Amino acid sequence: MSRPNTGSEPDPWRVPVLVAQIPDTGLHRKLEASAAERQAMAETGGLREVLSAQADFDVVPRSGGRVQVTGSVRARIGQTCVVTLDPIESEVDEEVDLTFAPEAEARRLADLIAERRDDEDPSEVADPPEPIVNGIIDLGRLATDALFLAIDPYPRKEGVVFEVEVTAPDPEDHPFAVLKALQDELQDKKKGK
Repeated sequence: MSRPNTGSEPDPWRVPVLVAQIPDTGLHRKLEASAAERQAMAETGGLREVLSAQADFDVVPRSGGRVQVTGSVRARIGQTCVVTLDPIESEVDEEVDLTFAPEAEARRLADLIAERRDDEDPSEVADPPEPIVNGIIDLGRLATDALFLAIDPYPRKEGVVFEVEVTAPDPEDHPFAVLKALQDELQDKKKGK
């Protein structure tokens, strides 16, 4: 149903922020996807349409070259009901709280966390930071990823339930029914002799 961005196609919504230009006090960004960006998001995400997409982000520098991005992504999307195949619309409201780090540090921390996950309960180990690629954090891609992760992959119209029709198996309909019929026929012929 949904088709993830494979990397060979461009990101549908790009809002790059240069990490070097983030003030010490941080910055706030309100984003709204254009009609062309929403259409590209729908095509990339395997959606019927993206009617609206907005994001509010606070981008704050942290120690060690890290950057924390918090906020929310809101969207109204058009999908197809998996039961009735009718068009439906859904609301998405997803919170975002991610830490970004320079690529080398992000890889190092990801390796350390992977080692800890082997030794401890994985639910108690923190996620590694996202890498800052070429000194840029793309808020549009972040918003798109958050949106795609929040989408119900099997949307249904409200109140619709998928019911499987169950029929009792016919006792005469099994793989050995033909052999049984032949055996019965042979027994009848023996009795008729």
